[in-house]
Amino acid sequence: MRVVAEIPHAAVKITVFAWNGKFLIKLERGPYEQTYKISETDVLGDEGLKHILDETFINEAVELFGQMHQNLMAAQERAD
Repeated sequence: MRVVAEIPHAAVKITVFAWNGKFLIKLERGPYEQTYKISETDVLGDEGLKHILDETFINEAVELFGQMHQNLMAAQERAD
């Protein structure tokens, strides 16, 4: 696996990897991460990836991070 790009963004850390004919898009925020796999044939290189990673996608990912946090907090409360 190799790093293809690190795309700067204020809300999340975005790293793109290439592996086995796929791009892995890894988004990180605090202790949480999301990874999306896209076939290299479905996008036209780095520019194609940047078009996919538009503000709508990032905003929805940030909302999902919030849901992930809520899920973890609820699970910890049930465990107590």
